[in-house]
Amino acid sequence: MSNTKARRRALSIIAAVAAMGAAYGGVTLAGVDAATEQGASAPAPVPAEVSTVERRNVPVYVTGIGTVEPFNTVTIRSRIDGELQQVLFDEGKDIRKGDLLAVIDPRTFEAALDQAKARLQQDTAALANAQLILDRDVKLGKSDFVSVQAVDNQRSVVEQLTAQTEQDRALISTAQTQLSYTRIVSPIDGRAGLRLVDQGNIVHATDANGLVVINQLHPITVISTIPQVDVPAIRAALAAGNVEAQAVSHENGSVLDVGTVALTDNQIDPQSGTLRLKSVFPNTADQLWPGQFVDVNVRVEVLADALTVPSDAIQRGPDGEFVFAVGADEKVAVAPVKVRQIADGIAVVERGVSAGQRVVVRGQYRLAPGIRIAPKSLQGG
Repeated sequence: MSNTKARRRALSIIAAVAAMGAAYGGVTLAGVDAATEQGASAPAPVPAEVSTVERRNVPVYVTGIGTVEPFNTVTIRSRIDGELQQVLFDEGKDIRKGDLLAVIDPRTFEAALDQAKARLQQDTAALANAQLILDRDVKLGKSDFVSVQAVDNQRSVVEQLTAQTEQDRALISTAQTQLSYTRIVSPIDGRAGLRLVDQGNIVHATDANGLVVINQLHPITVISTIPQVDVPAIRAALAAGNVEAQAVSHENGSVLDVGTVALTDNQIDPQSGTLRLKSVFPNTADQLWPGQFVDVNVRVEVLADALTVPSDAIQRGPDGEFVFAVGADEKVAVAPVKVRQIADGIAVVERGVSAGQRVVVRGQYRLAPGIRIAPKSLQGG
């Protein structure tokens, strides 16, 4: 009897322990399932940088490819033959108009000038003597002591000597000019290139290469081309006044200098369908160099109160351009947009967004429609 009670008691304890274990296991599994369900329904927000759609006045540019050229280029050549005695310029240095660049041996030309001056003195003395004789003959002729023929002959001598002195003065002027050519000066402000002839060489007026090439870099010009479809906009802008031009680096897109369009060519190239423009830049910082390739942005108009977003906000997909628009619940949605232009990091949007709306600028690669983001303002935007 006692054994039966003991057995029943043991079974009751085992059943109670089993029930408690089952209950605990159920609670534990229920908690895990709840936590799993909660985590799946509320994923962590995705970090993303956002910016606000703004209205602003935006310049419209026509862009072409250009080549930098000197404002003026002068090849310094000798106008006379002789020995190059001195070279007085520094290669690669700035030169002012009128600076003495080189000296050619002047001795031959000084002698020619002295000879011309001596000839003038000789002929001037002969003219003075002939004039005295003429004056005397004229007086004597009135008393019939000198014939009319003799007076006429003497008058002819005076006229010949007068002409000879005029010729002598012309020869002096020529000799002075030739002598001045022994001192070669710069006709422009600019920068000297490499020296092409060394001191001590004999130079000639017929030498093709010259002594040095001087390029004027301040200001400087850029010759660029634009498609013929943009010609009406360029012409309209020029008719309205000065037209701004930007020289932009090929390498990094930075603006190297800002100048103005000086003129357009008088015809469109029929082979390329482009028109050439000449723009002038101050180049005070020496950012432009002859032979350099640059992009040239020509401002043809200003869009007033245009909708703008940072250019990084614009994404491209199979159906065209779009942005990720951020809603009040911090969830993103795809907003198709039409972009008119992108320049200087700013995109002008014709439709698809509204002023004050937030758009994602960085972090789009982790986004899809309906994803909640943790927005932060665009750094530097």
